[in-house]
Amino acid sequence: MIIFLEVAGGLLLLFLGGEFLVRGAVAFARQLGVSPLIVGLTVVSAGTSAPELVVSLIASLEGSPGIAVGNVVGSNIANILLVLGAAALIHPIVRNTKSVLRDGFVFVATAGLFVLLCLTQQIERWHGIVMVVMLAIYIFSSYWLDRRNVAAAREIESEVAELAGNEGSLWMTLGKLVLGLVGVLVGAELIVGGAIGIARHAGIEETVIGLTLVAVGTSLPELAASIIAARRKHSDVALGNAIGSCIFNVLAIMGTVAIVKPIAVPQVIMDFDLWVMLGVTIGFVVVALALPRLGKVVGIVFILLYVAYIYAQFAGYSQMMHSLQGQ
Repeated sequence: MIIFLEVAGGLLLLFLGGEFLVRGAVAFARQLGVSPLIVGLTVVSAGTSAPELVVSLIASLEGSPGIAVGNVVGSNIANILLVLGAAALIHPIVRNTKSVLRDGFVFVATAGLFVLLCLTQQIERWHGIVMVVMLAIYIFSSYWLDRRNVAAAREIESEVAELAGNEGSLWMTLGKLVLGLVGVLVGAELIVGGAIGIARHAGIEETVIGLTLVAVGTSLPELAASIIAARRKHSDVALGNAIGSCIFNVLAIMGTVAIVKPIAVPQVIMDFDLWVMLGVTIGFVVVALALPRLGKVVGIVFILLYVAYIYAQFAGYSQMMHSLQGQ
């Protein structure tokens, strides 16, 4: 019971801490006079990915690669099937063809690169450096393209202004940043410790906990943001947040974690979950390009697929596939 309370408390702190961190960081950047477009493409994306980063980093340093890698793989699967599925149920997601072509290509390329690196069985420091450099190139190119697109720039600036809210004094902004950082750090430590405890107590592999409980927990900020965007009929924002978060998860989180400490990839993830992630990524881009909008039917299908994936994890299907391949 204590272990579950530890995880629940960690999830709450992670969610609230992430919210304070993003809003504080956005307000601070605006007070420094940073362009709203740059804030939207960097500060907001980095802030919403902070829970995943801290959780994966702590898990890696504490010798739990299953949680560290599983968190990223599971979060990407959840961002597409769960987050976008829920958003599509609330309000149809009308896709922007140019945006999907551009970001969708980067999304698929990033997922493909990650699969190739994982198949080496260990993500090395130089792999991490390559991923972080790729992220910098992606951010720079996005800034250059969005700056030329007046509609896209206004949309990003509007989201930034909404997140900043009533900025208040510099000390209030710094207070939000500190509270957010402490909340994320403490929440991540509680989640990792609780996840390891649940795995040992229930006889479940840490990797399964990382791919499910931890991944869903760290995806809560994206889920909340996408649901709010969908309710306000800003479906394109929900789509952009989900794709951007997936790209950041791989390039920023796995890149940073690998630079700090090379990380071994569990065999069971290489045998099953990586391919699910890649399949979901390619399938989503194909569907987004084929359909002018993603409505309730697509949302239901996405959520059912996610439920099936979670069931497969706890039914031991991925472990069974791993065993069969080992024979």
